Amino acid sequence: MNLPTFLGGVHPPEGKALTENKAIETFRPEDSREFVFPMALHIGAPSTPIVKKGDSVLAGQKIAESSAFVSVPKYSSVSGTVKAVEQRMAYTGGMELSVVIESDGKYTPAPSLHDLLGHKPAPSEYVNLIHEAGIVGLGGACFPTHVKLSPPKDKHIDHIILNASECEPFLNCDNRLMIESPDEILRGLEYVLEIFPEAEGVIAIESNKKEAIATMTAHNKNPKIRIMPLTVKYPQGAEKMLIFAVTGREVPLVPALPADVGCIVLNVSTTYQIYKAIAEGKPLTDRVITVTGDAISEPKNLRAPLGVSLLDLVHECGGFVAEPVKVLSGGPMMGIAMRSLDVPLVKGTSGILAITKKLAHIAEEGACIRCGKCVEVCPMHLEPTLLDHSVRRRDYGKFEAHNGMNCIECGSCAFTCPASRHLVQSFKNGKATVNEQRRKAAAQAKAKQEAK
Repeated sequence: MNLPTFLGGVHPPEGKALTENKAIETFRPEDSREFVFPMALHIGAPSTPIVKKGDSVLAGQKIAESSAFVSVPKYSSVSGTVKAVEQRMAYTGGMELSVVIESDGKYTPAPSLHDLLGHKPAPSEYVNLIHEAGIVGLGGACFPTHVKLSPPKDKHIDHIILNASECEPFLNCDNRLMIESPDEILRGLEYVLEIFPEAEGVIAIESNKKEAIATMTAHNKNPKIRIMPLTVKYPQGAEKMLIFAVTGREVPLVPALPADVGCIVLNVSTTYQIYKAIAEGKPLTDRVITVTGDAISEPKNLRAPLGVSLLDLVHECGGFVAEPVKVLSGGPMMGIAMRSLDVPLVKGTSGILAITKKLAHIAEEGACIRCGKCVEVCPMHLEPTLLDHSVRRRDYGKFEAHNGMNCIECGSCAFTCPASRHLVQSFKNGKATVNEQRRKAAAQAKAKQEAK
């Protein structure tokens, strides 16, 4: 039977067998150690610390506030004492303002969000509570969830799609969450459907996750929710690809959003956190992460507190069985290579992938042979070879004119390129340069306006 999918895409080795049958283990250090909470979001305005050095904090206590719409508060995952509010290294390699907490190992809880609210929330309060709980997209982008759930009033939402595809190789955190916590995920989706009563819920799962499909199907009793198996293909979980596979609708190019075609897409782990916030009054303080790769002694799926060192998570998995030549935050297609594991677990960290020379061979970059394979597989229907040429010639106007800003950086083009061109890095550089040019142009226009 032909299952729904999108046009383009690739089939990288899955690598999921290392952890797909391993139950989620809870990692909760009970000794005193340092936890680091960066204030920045991958997408959105940074939060502002509301604690200072020497303050005592409780597990689940707010430690940073947000005033911007595209931002969320931050919470401590541990009880202890604020050690510092200072610049610390993040997984990207850059320095970010962070709250550093010395834990006491006790996890003494703060009052719940329900206690602070004074009552169980009504549907009209769900979006505000989701914001207050600090919930963002846990698939990697970290886009604030309350923003997604607040579309313009002229947008009619008829589909709430749960991204359960987890198409990124090696990762299994969403897969295991569906197998072990189906009721919580389904109830979280029902809460979202209460916000959008005219919508239907679709849980889109790649067909290789047979146990997750069976479990979610068996537990679903809501006629407004359906479980939809999809073709196994990367990047099936990308927002626009998922919408096309489920509904047949194409989201227009930037700046169009899923709401423009009546859809909201949420990650499975995000929906689980929505359940925890609304049903239990718990803010986002932990997440499930897959620690895997042929360099890891005992690959695992761990539920771990935010702020803990990634190095501690590797040690919990027995450390390295072999010297890794590359360690990624995330999976092999869209993950970010890290220069240090002495960085904190953050909301967008879905995996740690440590690989040896056997898996991390990087061929020498050759000249483009104009084979067109990158064009065939691009899920956004772009011309990667043309975009790459534009960036290397520093012709950013041409890069922008040929829709380079619509690249989702999935890596399909680089994966299929016989010349091993560094296409994704080229497009990252192009997009960053265009964004910087736009910022400078906006600042200059504002300065001219103020000078008048």
